[in-house]
Amino acid sequence: MIDKYGQPNEFTNSLLVWHNNGPWERTIVHRDGVAHNFPRKHSDVLQQFIKYRVPVDKFDDLAAFDGSLYPDRTRGELSAKSDREEMNVLALNLADDIIRGKKTVEQARQYYDRAATLSLTGKSDPYISRMNFRSGTLPTADEDKQLKHKEIGNGGASEMEKEPGSENQ
Repeated sequence: MIDKYGQPNEFTNSLLVWHNNGPWERTIVHRDGVAHNFPRKHSDVLQQFIKYRVPVDKFDDLAAFDGSLYPDRTRGELSAKSDREEMNVLALNLADDIIRGKKTVEQARQYYDRAATLSLTGKSDPYISRMNFRSGTLPTADEDKQLKHKEIGNGGASEMEKEPGSENQ
């Protein structure tokens, strides 16, 4: 990463961090990798973030596709963590396909496996060479909403409003 992006913006004993490097919002190289067997055995050490709003109803699909994809709803980011940058690009391109309904989870896993195998033989694939979508062009953060409370006695303590019919819960 240093050869490609220069010196990191931040570093600790266990992390190197770059901000706004290439297509990435942030890149982190972790000293301590996480063992991962998909599509083949490797250690997840390179985590890269993009601005991307993942619909909440797609979180489970992304987790089923690849356990090393991390949607962050509040920040409006999606990150991939693998052993190589091109595998992160591949994972994020396929995540976008899943979110847009272009591929099922199983189709994306099969594609990932084939493209990763091609990559190991020195061949390229359009899902590895570049992002196939634009990220961060619109606001992506979701600050969520506060729950409504109604005030009750005893020094202003509050109780969450109950939904109708929830008195017995």
